[in-house]
Amino acid sequence: MQARTRTMALKAMLLAAAAVAGAELLAQADISITPIPEPVTDVGIGFALPSAGAVSVPSAPDAWGGPRTGSEPTLSERVVDYQIEATLDPVAHTIDGKQKLTWRNRSKETVRSVYLHLYMNAFKSAGSTYFTEQREAGNDATIRPGEWGDISLRSVTQGGAKVGWSFVHPDNGPASDQTVVRFDLPAPVAPGASTSVDIAFLTRLPRVVCDTGYFGSFHLVAQWFPKIGVLELPGERGATRARWNVHEYHHESEFYADFGRYDVKLTVPKGYTVGATGELQGAPAERGGMLTHHYVQGDVHDFAWTADKRTAPPLRATWSAQGSAQVALTVLFPPDRAASAAPALKAATDALSYFSKTLGPYPYKTLTIVIPPFNADDAGGMEYPTFITATGHDKVVPGTAGAFDLDFVTIHEVGHGYFYGIVASNEFEEPMLDEGLNEYWDYRMLRESGQQVYPGPRWLKALGLAPGFKGFDVERHDAPRHEPADPIGQNAHMRLQGIGPVYVRSATMLRDLEERIGKEATERAFKEYYKRWKFRHPSIADLRETLAEVSGQRAAVYAAFAQQVYAAASVDDRISRFSSEEEVAAKAGAARPWRTSVTLQRRGAPVAQSLLVKFADGSSETVVWDDQQRWRTFSWVKPARAVSAELDPRRQHYLDTSKLDDSRTLAPDGSASRRWTGDVAAFFNILFSLIATV
Repeated sequence: MQARTRTMALKAMLLAAAAVAGAELLAQADISITPIPEPVTDVGIGFALPSAGAVSVPSAPDAWGGPRTGSEPTLSERVVDYQIEATLDPVAHTIDGKQKLTWRNRSKETVRSVYLHLYMNAFKSAGSTYFTEQREAGNDATIRPGEWGDISLRSVTQGGAKVGWSFVHPDNGPASDQTVVRFDLPAPVAPGASTSVDIAFLTRLPRVVCDTGYFGSFHLVAQWFPKIGVLELPGERGATRARWNVHEYHHESEFYADFGRYDVKLTVPKGYTVGATGELQGAPAERGGMLTHHYVQGDVHDFAWTADKRTAPPLRATWSAQGSAQVALTVLFPPDRAASAAPALKAATDALSYFSKTLGPYPYKTLTIVIPPFNADDAGGMEYPTFITATGHDKVVPGTAGAFDLDFVTIHEVGHGYFYGIVASNEFEEPMLDEGLNEYWDYRMLRESGQQVYPGPRWLKALGLAPGFKGFDVERHDAPRHEPADPIGQNAHMRLQGIGPVYVRSATMLRDLEERIGKEATERAFKEYYKRWKFRHPSIADLRETLAEVSGQRAAVYAAFAQQVYAAASVDDRISRFSSEEEVAAKAGAARPWRTSVTLQRRGAPVAQSLLVKFADGSSETVVWDDQQRWRTFSWVKPARAVSAELDPRRQHYLDTSKLDDSRTLAPDGSASRRWTGDVAAFFNILFSLIATV
């Protein structure tokens, strides 16, 4: 998760604390999915659409080489191989790099041009797609003169022949954007063949922004090398023919790449501590006051690293679990953030244990956790394969918001190692599969541990007030339930309400679905999802099919996806009328029965609702309202008067706009209003008293 979106989600949580048979079901939900032709590039292979989002057609069984059984020689079907030599100049904040990129053509097409990301050019000028979208969103974020970043190509050759290149704009972004480049190859790549391209490049890091850059001697080097896009084949993520999936670097999106092998040599001045994706190959080699650190990692789709001369002695530990290799953990931190090191390590090991148990084994042998220094917080809260960044605090006091922040962000980034890393979804087009699933699973972990989500500030506790939310309470409050503007499955960069609802609404929707299909069925389905799609690239339709198949509740799953993932429907059922009146007796002298009527009204998407009515003699009636009608009246004739009526008594519908209109009593009961009024009055009395004494 990028720091900007992590901060957004965290702020939203704090504010909340302070105050889916198939086509038939889709048709019932008024969803019309019309295939749109993919634009064709000037070399005959199409681009993924700029507006590509939630995929509705499941991938072919053999997509991405089919499910990995564990008997293959490599964990993934490796498509790319990167051999990189890079030298850091910590004064100029540049990386001088040489790269041999070997790419295999999986398609049946002869490929004459390939497309690469130059992500660092997002920070080259205010004319990039990234900063253009920032301004359109009303943000004034920019980079000061002299602190911009970019990546320049010094030479590109194929077999010694010069490669021509030009900037392209697959998403119709501004002409000044330079985040996607086309290489026109002198020697075309035949179907099934491979080619190597040699690239010399110079990357200039920006002052820390959007999870990359420098501050002082601290360098977080991410999205720093020319990185080839993904050539998707028919039957993969909704593709009907071969297409290049290579989006520009947008303001609110992240990354998508093929699995491969990275062999990277990093040369930095002696005295700098280095951490990186993968396993260190022996001791660093020294030459001329410089040390070369050699890292290798297979079956990943990115590589990031850090270097800093102010790093304290690293904190190291090992972790292992059944089915997982022994993992060497390293926490890198500056001396002034030493208090964060041990809590981050514990949160990471707890998260590894939970995710390996509930999803599947962690397949790598390393995990590096970086805590950025003061004034480099924009580098915190980000994930790369076997390499994450957390948040840092000068002091970490258990039970405080700062401690929760550190725990939650660390757990969240370890979770990304699964949903972004191993189950490698497309974060540009389907962020739900990464941010959404991860957020849901993070809160699931906290709920099962009984941990308070947000403990509240200590000064309120000292005054006798202890606000706190457990489990999905914060998500219920924070998700835009009343008027969601965008379907959860929408892509990351075309959202009226920004990326935040992907986190919270996905988590809430999945919690809601879990209540309908059951906790055990949900767990089995997600384990199968991990087993089936690890080291591949699933779509939202693939997740939907796995949940439906494994749970055996296809109708419920399809309905939920139709309403919330492929559309943006609110849920708003309420009790509009409730009465219990004496009837005229059939015989003189006979006890007069009571006729009880409850009218339910629906102002949102239809969902199965339970109604519980309690009577004065201790009896009760429960009925289920599960049709397409906008209202429904239920009646009973009983010898006792009704006392109360409650909709959704088990509180299963987490997406309901308001739970305050779900229950009624016949006798006036002002206890709730008195309680809330009293609490609010007390809070403001305390607040005003504090202000008066300042």
